[in-house]
Amino acid sequence: MKLYGYFRSSAAFRVRIALNLKKLNYENAFIHLRRGDQTRPDFRGVNPQGLVPALEIGDQTLIQSLAIIEYLDETYPEPPLLPRDAAGRARVRALAAIVACDIHPLNNLRVLRYLHGPLGHDEKALEDWYNHWITSGFDALERLLADDPRAGAFCHGDTPGLADIALVPQVYNAHRYPLDLTVYPTIMRIYQNCKALDVFAAADPDHQPDREP
Repeated sequence: MKLYGYFRSSAAFRVRIALNLKKLNYENAFIHLRRGDQTRPDFRGVNPQGLVPALEIGDQTLIQSLAIIEYLDETYPEPPLLPRDAAGRARVRALAAIVACDIHPLNNLRVLRYLHGPLGHDEKALEDWYNHWITSGFDALERLLADDPRAGAFCHGDTPGLADIALVPQVYNAHRYPLDLTVYPTIMRIYQNCKALDVFAAADPDHQPDREP
């Protein structure tokens, strides 16, 4: 397997966690987003969107982190990343989508480039925009987790799964902004439980051996 990713990309971070949980070996192919590697013709040949991650497995290439993780879960079923029951799977998929879609835009470089048009170089306006997405997404997620008895040590029960894999990279990135994350006690409890596991820690952007400045 070859994983095309950027060390601080939340989506690539998710796939690294999933690969670690499944104990799968893979080769890192470093795509430096801020340097513009994603626009190179050779990478566009791998993923025409120019986004990371992309995962090569044999003669096929998979894109979009949540789809990749579900493929890995179906192909390598142990340990399971989704509950066995249909309602539980739907709940976990919904939680993961909230994190990936409602909180993710703060780290989408294409969105940021667009915003620099109407906002120019108004850093305060950009920070307000970041904080709007972070807080509205985390507010909703905190309420869903805190009010649901199915949330245990992790987002769904006492083993880590798809929702936790999606959550950890976004909390990691949210720490880069001046926000008080203690107002999300359920999220932070789950985050700390995940961070205590070696498979999550090994996927951390600060621990990537091939990272570049």
